[in-house]
Amino acid sequence: MRAALSLHPAFRSPAVSRIDVEVERPTAGVLTLRYRLTGAIRELVLPPATSSARADDLWRRTCFEAFVRAGDDEAYCELNFSPSSHWAAYRFSGYREGMTPAELPAVAVAAAASDQELELSATVDLSRAAPAGAAWRLGLSAVVEAADGNLTYWALAHPPGRPDFHHPESFALELPEPA
Repeated sequence: MRAALSLHPAFRSPAVSRIDVEVERPTAGVLTLRYRLTGAIRELVLPPATSSARADDLWRRTCFEAFVRAGDDEAYCELNFSPSSHWAAYRFSGYREGMTPAELPAVAVAAAASDQELELSATVDLSRAAPAGAAWRLGLSAVVEAADGNLTYWALAHPPGRPDFHHPESFALELPEPA
C-alpha cells in the first residue's frame, strides 16, 4: 500500500517536494515501511550513518515516524526512524498518556540518499507491542530539518491547530491483518 504525506499548512518547505510511504504487513505482527523523500537533499540536515541502535529524541531532527493502533484501542505505539539508522519505540496507554519504552526485538533500519532523493526503510516486529488479530490504524509522518534549522511537519492527515502526530485524527490509514 502506498500513501503520500502532506505538509502541515502552517509551514513552507522549499527543499522538499514530496514524501511517499510504502507500507506492508507481511505477517500479523510485522510492519515494513519505506519512506521516499524527494527534493533538494543537500538543503536538509541529515545525521551521519551509524549502526542501527535505539536512541531517544529522534523527532527533534529529520526523522520518519509511524504510529500504530490496533482497531479502536486507545493504546498505541510510536516508532521513530532516523536516517542515521537509529530508532525508537514507545507505547502509550492513550492520547499522549502512559508513555513507556516499547519492548521490541531489534529493528532493521537502512537509509540511502542521492542529490534528489532520501529513502529510508524499516522493518519492525510489533508482535509484543501491537495485538495481532485486528486491523491496525496507522499514522505516518515525518519531521524534516532544513539546513537553516527550520523544521517542517508532514503527515497523512493533520488535525486543526499545531502539528500533532499523536492526535486520533492522524491515524488515517487502515492496514488489515494479512490473510
